[in-house]
Amino acid sequence: MKVALVHDWLITYAGAERVVEQILALYPSADIFSVVDFLTDNQRGFVMGKKAQTSFIQKLPFARKKYRGYLPLMPLAVEQLDVSDYDLVISSSHAVAKGVITGPNQLHICYCHSPIRYAWDLQHQYLREAGLEKGLKSWLARWSLHKMRLWDLRTTNGVDHFVSNSDYIGRRIKKVYGRSATTIYPNVAVEDFSVVEAKEDFYVTASRLVPYKKVDLIVRAFAEMPDKQLVVIGDGPQMDKVKAAATPNIRILGYQPFDVLKEHLARAKAFVFAAEEDFGIIPVEAQACGTPLIAYGKGGVRETVIADETGVFFNEQSEASLQAAIHRFEAEFAFDPWQIRRNAERFSTAVFQERFRSFVESRCQEFFGVLE
Repeated sequence: MKVALVHDWLITYAGAERVVEQILALYPSADIFSVVDFLTDNQRGFVMGKKAQTSFIQKLPFARKKYRGYLPLMPLAVEQLDVSDYDLVISSSHAVAKGVITGPNQLHICYCHSPIRYAWDLQHQYLREAGLEKGLKSWLARWSLHKMRLWDLRTTNGVDHFVSNSDYIGRRIKKVYGRSATTIYPNVAVEDFSVVEAKEDFYVTASRLVPYKKVDLIVRAFAEMPDKQLVVIGDGPQMDKVKAAATPNIRILGYQPFDVLKEHLARAKAFVFAAEEDFGIIPVEAQACGTPLIAYGKGGVRETVIADETGVFFNEQSEASLQAAIHRFEAEFAFDPWQIRRNAERFSTAVFQERFRSFVESRCQEFFGVLE
């Protein structure tokens, strides 16, 4: 059986690319397709050294750094990727990959990280953060996103089965596409983390410093609690804003290598998480260290954290709500690091591989059995 793996774009190694890595581990003979592929040679380990077959966007001016600017062309681009010779097509899609064209004798399984966020329910947030709320550019962006929605909805007809990375995304798929999805959680390398039972007297948060991560909210909340220590790991466009809000009880470390991140996750008394994420890998990594969470109670974290067992939730993205959760955590929360670790193991690489392989094999037996 010939297998094609279609991914939106290959630029870096992040959460979606971890899933690509494990799909390739299951189907090592698969060929890769992508709108663009700008991985360097030393980044290609997770794709087994392979290079993707790419679209015309690969050769457009400034595509290496400005590929997102070609979003209006991406529906056309992904439709030009020729996967007609393959029996099984697996798309790994958070943007346009699921729009690859397949025929009636091909089985198309889409691992959907999310419907295109900025075209659907997060459109207004995207326009606001991009400074596109008013003027001609705003209307051009809105028209482009409108056309993207029409195309995105049409291409669902080419997908035989959706797999979602969380029940939360499964609900988004149902809302946007009117289709049911099977949840198979992304793989987290829990085996790379060790439990530290003796926690130290500091909190930690770590992420890219972009608006929706709400790291500035966490910093402002701790700035009003000078008796509590916070360590911030990560870099990004909001670094200046985060630094401006910091007080002496807050250490901002910027980007740090994995070993430093792992050490802080393991030693911290709790990991603080204020974003509404589709799944959220780093909350699971923290739990793999036996470290509890204080988390905003929406999104995928509701599925990875067990309330009052592996963490506590706060209900509003506000300083007051987070502060109340921290006080409740310190006054009432008792935890077992090994119980927290066991919860994280539900999301291990081995669990992902077993569930995804079983799902694909079952769908293949159904589909190709009918064709015979």
